[in-house]
Amino acid sequence: MRDEPGRVGPVLEIRLPCPGRRIHQHVLSAVRGRPAGTGGGIEHWGGQVTASEQQVPRVPVIAIDGPVGSGKGTISRRLARRLGWHFLDSGVLYRLVAIAAMDAGVEPQDRQRLAKVAHELDCSFIERDGRVVPLLAGEDMSARVRTEPVSMMASEVAAVPAVREAIVARQRAFVRPPGLVADGRDMGTVIFPDADLKIFLTAGVEERAHRRYKQLKEKGESVNLSRLFREIEARDARDMSRPIAPLKPAEDAVSIDSTDRSIEEVLEMIMELVRERALTG
Repeated sequence: MRDEPGRVGPVLEIRLPCPGRRIHQHVLSAVRGRPAGTGGGIEHWGGQVTASEQQVPRVPVIAIDGPVGSGKGTISRRLARRLGWHFLDSGVLYRLVAIAAMDAGVEPQDRQRLAKVAHELDCSFIERDGRVVPLLAGEDMSARVRTEPVSMMASEVAAVPAVREAIVARQRAFVRPPGLVADGRDMGTVIFPDADLKIFLTAGVEERAHRRYKQLKEKGESVNLSRLFREIEARDARDMSRPIAPLKPAEDAVSIDSTDRSIEEVLEMIMELVRERALTG
């Protein structure tokens, strides 16, 4: 599986400053060009929802979790595009923390400094030419965010409980009408436990290694398949054994193995579930 260019649906521009600072209508719909919602937005850090937000009708959420190389990013983007919903790539938030930490010379073992980096992260996402662009301190991180060093650092960063706590409010801020497709590793278990539909997407390790190898080669990166296989196994073990938000399917998740299935086959399986649950108007 590989992603393809094109609009992923409505895109939110999310700008969340450091803890303790008030936020004044910085949650915007970059596609629609007007304030997203009429309920006043997020009023303070901490994941709390304002009274005006509570009056807004429930927004449907589809949570898609799975290990690296399972195809969840491609499927989630395609699904959001088809439904015309917002899209959250939660992994990008951890990758931005990883980049900020690497640039500041913070080691993976320094959990206190990693937590500080996460809390003070100056990031935003904008829609540009039909693509979602991650910004760090206003700078486009598209070229760096998917590189292998950043991927490995992000896996280390995501295992730090204080970092995950700092990112939760940012992730939940993406829930806006008409709906949200959230891609990650703990979307259905931790971030959106009440999601209307939960998918756990997986594939064999060998298949996932080949997918990742092809993806990196197409980007012009030098990569060794055997080493990549070992790194994916190690990352799986780390993600599944971490004490906070380990990678696992939610109890009510629908598990789909994408090993021998095409993107369209998997997408249609999920669309059938969407129709069964009447999640679209």
